[in-house]
Amino acid sequence: MSPGRTLAGGCLAFAFASLAAAIAGQATPPADGWRAFEGSWAISGQRYTVPVEGGATAAVVEASGAVVLAKAEALSHGFRGEAVTFDDGLGMSLGRAVWTDEHGDRLFSSLKGEPLATGKRIVGTITGGTGRYAGLEGEYSFTWQYVLSA
Repeated sequence: MSPGRTLAGGCLAFAFASLAAAIAGQATPPADGWRAFEGSWAISGQRYTVPVEGGATAAVVEASGAVVLAKAEALSHGFRGEAVTFDDGLGMSLGRAVWTDEHGDRLFSSLKGEPLATGKRIVGTITGGTGRYAGLEGEYSFTWQYVLSA
């Protein structure tokens, strides 16, 4: 297994369901139950690779960094995001992420990726949370781009 330092960033587009049910004291959500958000997740971390058939490379990535949200009604505007992902080198990517706000409340999500020409499109599915995010459900998506890979 060969370790390598990785620095990556992405642009996120969010849609969360059932915010009012999950966050006490907030306004009633729109009739369809979804709210859209935008943000960015700048991360750095470690990437471990092994060669696989056909000249491809499988990788495990452990990364963390700041998640900053804009227009994030009923959510914190900043989180510490942490993720662990696996890419089989043949097109399948899976992972898990947790975002922790300034009060220690967390959002948990599963990640699934598909290849793009210059990176991956990642879809995150919110699987719950703690504190004010308990019971939260929804999705977000972003494009993963390697900025620097040693």
